[in-house]
Amino acid sequence: MSQSLIEIQGVSKHFPGVKALDDVTLDITAGETHILLGENGAGKSTLVKILSGIYKPDGGSVKLNNALYAPESPRDAMQAGIRLIHQEFNLLDYLSVAENIYFDRLPQKFGLVNYQVLNQQAQALLDEVGLDISASTMVDTLSVAQKQMVEIAKALSSDNKLIIMDEPTATLTNQEISRLFSIIHTLKTKGVTIIYISHRLQEIYEIGDRFTVLRNGQKVSTQNLKGVEVDEIVKLMVGHDLTESYPTRTPAARTKELFRAEALQPAGATHDVSFSVAEGEIVGIAGLVGAGRSEILRAIFGADKKRQGNLFMRNNLIDVKTPKDAVKHGISLVTENRKEEGLLLDMPCYVNISLANLAAIARNGLMQFTSERSAAEDFVKELAIRTPSVDQKVRNLSGGNQQKVVLAKWLFCQAQLLMVDEPTRGIDVGARYEIYQLLHQLADEGKGVIVVSSDLPELMGICDRILVISKGKLTGEVMREDFDQEKILNLAFQEYAQQRKVSA
Repeated sequence: MSQSLIEIQGVSKHFPGVKALDDVTLDITAGETHILLGENGAGKSTLVKILSGIYKPDGGSVKLNNALYAPESPRDAMQAGIRLIHQEFNLLDYLSVAENIYFDRLPQKFGLVNYQVLNQQAQALLDEVGLDISASTMVDTLSVAQKQMVEIAKALSSDNKLIIMDEPTATLTNQEISRLFSIIHTLKTKGVTIIYISHRLQEIYEIGDRFTVLRNGQKVSTQNLKGVEVDEIVKLMVGHDLTESYPTRTPAARTKELFRAEALQPAGATHDVSFSVAEGEIVGIAGLVGAGRSEILRAIFGADKKRQGNLFMRNNLIDVKTPKDAVKHGISLVTENRKEEGLLLDMPCYVNISLANLAAIARNGLMQFTSERSAAEDFVKELAIRTPSVDQKVRNLSGGNQQKVVLAKWLFCQAQLLMVDEPTRGIDVGARYEIYQLLHQLADEGKGVIVVSSDLPELMGICDRILVISKGKLTGEVMREDFDQEKILNLAFQEYAQQRKVSA
């Protein structure tokens, strides 16, 4: 029988008004990949933060290799050989990739940082994870997916007994996920133990040995993964059967155009794109990470500059240079990183909901706080946002409810075109379904919706039409009745394949 690496005995953790962990007991076997599952708020992140020295338990104990383990800080955990790859990145934006990877052990020569050695070591790790960037690249210029791969490279930069991966594939494409899984298999052959948290249940079968489900802070079950169906796992997570992955919806008839982009070329792109969105239509944008999907949305919203292109709302030419211009014309953007770009985490729900449209709750230049709270309460009810009150800090909400608060903010602005980048990143299976229902509801009300997602089944499950981007070029359009994963992937790889032919 394999030896236990980590023994968790009766661990509990309380926060004000919340029992995050309640008497959890669990053994993690040396050399296994252990999948940790549960809905948002189930206690997964709290448990791994205890293991990684971020939190201290209020009760119970942890053993590492049969010795008491009670880290005082993340540094203690790393020195013990435990590394956490955060879902919210732990990177310093204004340092290079190499400096981030080796921040606590920079190679030196004559008392100065040896950048030649530093960049060589970091570049080898970037090559290992399949990230095609220079080690000297500044982190603030990277996409969310690229930052995720840097976090993985950072974890591989030292010898570890246990690596904890919290939603590592949330923004990665299938190709990058395959690379990550290959790395996980290699780590296992070296005896490294993995705790893996994911809401993408299909992927866990490729790497997992055993799984544990937490619900409401308590351990529900630990089982061998082999032979257990997804439906059984979902039932353990949510406490009841979840019969469908995606809501059913009749595709919209494209009768009346809402929005049109003509020859739009985001800054830094080498191609322009043209497309339209009808009232009541959900249009997906697929492509590999780095293909330019998010850049298109940000150029439409005025968050980033565009080189050229015209935008139309209901056939009227509009001038969008800033997000304020976009909002004025009924265009909104839910960014892929809601915690950094979409929310004020330490402010209450009602402030976040009204934030982008203060004029609607002002009279004679003065804020009407009663109106602000009333509007927020209406959206909390309409969108089924689970919060004790509108006074709750957004930081304390689950990922799904935080996403609903962002959507409420833009609906309060009377948005007619809702652009959503990675709508269910870091959101559990039950809350995902609610987000999908909400997007369908908004489309049914006549709004236009554009969705960017790295999850192809998600796009195929909720969209009426999918546009495919390859290296910034629009390489195809697939209607719902023709949805096929292989067809979409071939279009996504088209420009990359063409580039290889030319270079050959």
